[in-house]
Amino acid sequence: MKELYVIATSNPGKVKEFANQLGSDFYEIKSLSDIGFNEKIEETGSSFQENASIKANAVCEFLEKKGIVATVIADDSGLEVEALDGAPGVYSARYAGDDASDQENYELLLSRLKGNLNRNARFVCVLCVQKVNESPIYFEGECKGIIIETPRGSEGFGYDPIFIPESNDRTFAEMTIAEKKALSHRGHAIKKLIEALKLSPN
Repeated sequence: MKELYVIATSNPGKVKEFANQLGSDFYEIKSLSDIGFNEKIEETGSSFQENASIKANAVCEFLEKKGIVATVIADDSGLEVEALDGAPGVYSARYAGDDASDQENYELLLSRLKGNLNRNARFVCVLCVQKVNESPIYFEGECKGIIIETPRGSEGFGYDPIFIPESNDRTFAEMTIAEKKALSHRGHAIKKLIEALKLSPN
């Protein structure tokens, strides 16, 4: 029987990245939607780690009530732009408003960067891995790069169309999942998780 891992998100792009990297031979990967979790989690933390912990705790409480045995992986990640003093940071997913689309978020960012020659940025990801009534474990990954002026590519999600990682000439949105995971902040964090917990990746 496969071990169940619940990814604390309903974002299909994120779930796809986790499933691709963790593999499906040994693990069953489910999203919040898959387990019937429809509650809104208020991300009130001032850091990626705090928000990841808030999400993991909320899902663990839900699993305990339902009697579901699983490991929760909560991910909080975002983009930090040097010229914007680290913004959007923990507000990356709602930079242009609570219900803003990915395109609205990155268009607002581009408008605020217009004319600025400093395009340095980095993606940050913090994973909180937790089981019911157990202490959480954290893993962090980052990916440095630059923000381009015009979006490119149709893969990925979030700010992928405007971010080019270091030593590359394509945006994350122009890469396959396999190419992106080798470079991305989330890919680095998941790799640390796999090594630390001795998981068997795909």
